[in-house]
Amino acid sequence: MNGFSSEERAAPFTLEYRIFFKNEKGQYISPFHDIPIYADKDVFNMVVEVPRWSNAKMEIATKDPLNPIKQDVKKGKLRYVANLFPYKGYIWNYGAIPQTWEDPGHNDKHTGCCGDNDPIDVCEIGSKVCARGEVIKVKVLGILAMIDEGETDWKVIAINVDDPDAANYNGINDVKRLKPGYLEATVDWFRRYKVPDGKPENQFSFNAEFKDKDFAIDTIKSTHDYWRALVTKKTDGKGISCMNTTVSESPFRCDPDAAKAIVDALPPPCESACTPPADVDKWFHHQKN
Repeated sequence: MNGFSSEERAAPFTLEYRIFFKNEKGQYISPFHDIPIYADKDVFNMVVEVPRWSNAKMEIATKDPLNPIKQDVKKGKLRYVANLFPYKGYIWNYGAIPQTWEDPGHNDKHTGCCGDNDPIDVCEIGSKVCARGEVIKVKVLGILAMIDEGETDWKVIAINVDDPDAANYNGINDVKRLKPGYLEATVDWFRRYKVPDGKPENQFSFNAEFKDKDFAIDTIKSTHDYWRALVTKKTDGKGISCMNTTVSESPFRCDPDAAKAIVDALPPPCESACTPPADVDKWFHHQKN
């Protein structure tokens, strides 16, 4: 175990719902800033935001103190991704690598677009359905360069190091060989997932080809550098909360009591979870271009 745990506040599928994170001492931390990028040599930490086959669009709240996970809201409504036939919700465990940031002030040389202002995204392809708020260790295999409404939005492909088959996956070609159709489905999913909301299809750099493990790791490292500039105030985060408890050179560092006060001010955990709206389960059939 990595020593990290999570704690829910309010009820899932409500506007007030939050998942806060704690370290091994039970002190509240930021999953964005305080969980290390590396779990081990060549192994990255991943914060699971959305379990596979679920629809609620949960994400690290970059602008909230301590950056809890919360459900994304658009026009006052909680966001759920549609079930694009033949997929059910997200088709991997989806989340982010901590201590990374896609800088909206940096024009990416590969995509020609600026960053999306979030930690770098990860699609974990192992067999286990992870829990929302789980922190897992992953081996990076490759990366996809998506362009989302004019912003660079990298999608890292990785596998949980604890997966029974993890030893067989050492690069993107192993995914092609051992999970035929999965990468094509991944591109298809990302291309079309916003269409049910009336948005255009997403675009990709590199002709929607996945780049290899080394390219992926270099990209992650560069987003780690942008994060460090953010958390040390060398870059203006324009509304991002950089409150943290561990980054020694950060002017935003706070003590554990200040972190605890933020969580204590919120509603307690709620036993009676709200249920997602019934139409979250419906199929969406869309004519592919």
